[in-house]
Amino acid sequence: MTFRERYMAGEAEFDEIFGLAQKWNFSDDPRTLREYLGLTADEEDIWISESDEALEKYLEKEKNRWIFFTDLDGTLLNDEKNITEKNRKTLEAMREKGHVIVLSTGRALPSAKRQAETLGLMGAGCYIVCYNGGQIYDTERDALIYRQSVPMEVVRSVFDDARDFGISIQTYTATHVVTEQDNEDLHTYVQIQDLPFMVVEDVTQALEEEPPKILALSYKDPSRIQEFRSYIEPRCQGKLDLFLSHAALLELVPPSVNKGNAVRFLCGYLGIPIGHSLAAGDAENDLTMIQAAGIGAAMCNGEAFLKEAADYVTLADNNHDGVAEILEKFILNAR
Repeated sequence: MTFRERYMAGEAEFDEIFGLAQKWNFSDDPRTLREYLGLTADEEDIWISESDEALEKYLEKEKNRWIFFTDLDGTLLNDEKNITEKNRKTLEAMREKGHVIVLSTGRALPSAKRQAETLGLMGAGCYIVCYNGGQIYDTERDALIYRQSVPMEVVRSVFDDARDFGISIQTYTATHVVTEQDNEDLHTYVQIQDLPFMVVEDVTQALEEEPPKILALSYKDPSRIQEFRSYIEPRCQGKLDLFLSHAALLELVPPSVNKGNAVRFLCGYLGIPIGHSLAAGDAENDLTMIQAAGIGAAMCNGEAFLKEAADYVTLADNNHDGVAEILEKFILNAR
């Protein structure tokens, strides 16, 4: 373990940093001192530009920082797609204490950004995991810090399979939903997500870059989604991972793209121990996130298998401040 990891775990005193720096000076270790100690770039900058005392104070603050990953629909938002007042105030309290808030959703980035703006979760300490982990967005820097995509030949193959099967299928540009079918499923989806769309003859010709995910839809008959999943899963082996974000929505994403890996990436990126991560969700696409986080919480209105995998199941559902219950229990009122 690095000095930083041991310090964050309460296993090292700050003064150890001086002996380790001296040891590094006389070693042949190819790593930089920052890498050797495990410090972040911001921490190194504080140490160089300010003082030892400033770094110690900053690290102590970091030691008490948590990162909270929350799903949107069915978790943070109620059934009317709004946030309760108590949930809103609890998130404000989290930010005031310097904790990190991450909206983790299957939604497209434009839709997730609008939701973050509505919730007041933009700026320092706020991130968005969208497309179920296909992209991670830093709201303060207005920049993607992580991106994966589906190869164009795989996009074409899946669209052809969906057409043959007879089910709605779509993908995404940076701004639009893109599909080859103009139907009720498309219009229902874009209305819910508040997204513009394009209906094109050949989706691979319309895309300027490889997309973050593909989505199969069947709102009127969700059983068709399960049938399509069974049909296409063998064809996608090793090319795509499949999971549900809703009974009517089947997500098709690059291998190893999921909310759980987004938890691990952001904790590493921000230098926050996994043990100080808390995640909340309700559906199948939240399972890896619940399992990866230091504490995984399932909403009482969530899927049964998710609740079985969780460390905690809420007493209140998404309509009655379930997220506030989680944050108060494990972070804000924890002793």
